[in-house]
Amino acid sequence: MKYLIAGLGNFGKEYSNTRHNIGFTILDAFAEASNIVFTPRRYGDIAEYRYKSREFVLLKPSTYMNLSGNAVRYWLQKEEIEDQNLLVMVDDLALPFGQLRLRKKGSDGGHNGLKHITQILGHEDYARLRFGIGNEEKRYNQIDYVLGEWTPEEKVKLPERIKIAGEIIHSFAFIGIDRTMNQFNTRP
Repeated sequence: MKYLIAGLGNFGKEYSNTRHNIGFTILDAFAEASNIVFTPRRYGDIAEYRYKSREFVLLKPSTYMNLSGNAVRYWLQKEEIEDQNLLVMVDDLALPFGQLRLRKKGSDGGHNGLKHITQILGHEDYARLRFGIGNEEKRYNQIDYVLGEWTPEEKVKLPERIKIAGEIIHSFAFIGIDRTMNQFNTRP
């Protein structure tokens, strides 16, 4: 079984430690824990990982957030991966900081990366892991907040939440999305 795990973010040093890049951050930690490295390829950086009977293609799209669908479609087709074996990881303003919510399908929730993936794939039936970034500035400066760096308090809590996101990736591939949602969506 082969899986495409896409962590959304934006390339460039100015984005590297921002809330909007949590997808990249999760994949970087997952790759580091698995002793694999990313290499630049078409439409993004790719790392390939085998664990037991599963193959993982980790994708950090280089298309920028709003055009993520191009990279996702390309790698699904190139690697001959079924849409049900796609997991997309994104930031979510509507969830409190660090809350992880896995869904097997759904709306884009105003997230431009998910919106483009849905548009390119022609459906919204793909798994997504939303990482809560909270929103201290609900009405003002949302762009600055999303593209802002983590607070010192958030930085302390990030490693534990990122580790759990890595556990969700493995669980998604080994026990399926329904059981993974039951196991992890109930955690605080």
